[in-house]
Amino acid sequence: MKKILSVLLLGIAIFTFAFSSPALANTANGAKLFSANCASCHAGGKNLVQAQKTLKKDALEKYGINSAEAIIAQVTNGKNAMPAFKGRLKPNQIEDIAAYVLEQADKDWK
Repeated sequence: MKKILSVLLLGIAIFTFAFSSPALANTANGAKLFSANCASCHAGGKNLVQAQKTLKKDALEKYGINSAEAIIAQVTNGKNAMPAFKGRLKPNQIEDIAAYVLEQADKDWK
């Protein structure tokens, strides 16, 4: 019984690790991707289309986009004036952008 439980727990751990890639995202790559794909509207964490919806930490919290999952969903699917990047960027690239945005928000985009 202990052996079955151990195998089951190991399987759950491997599954969790395999699908928790936002934590393993590459922020250096995210910075490059952000610069190439996002900075035209979001340079320095600003928002040139909707000025109040910046990428600053307080705005991300206010609008419920203060997690990697929420940012990934927004970048992937787009929303309002923001285009969807699902066809342009790979999922791991979007994860890298999300990690970069969260990192920069924590630093107040300095």
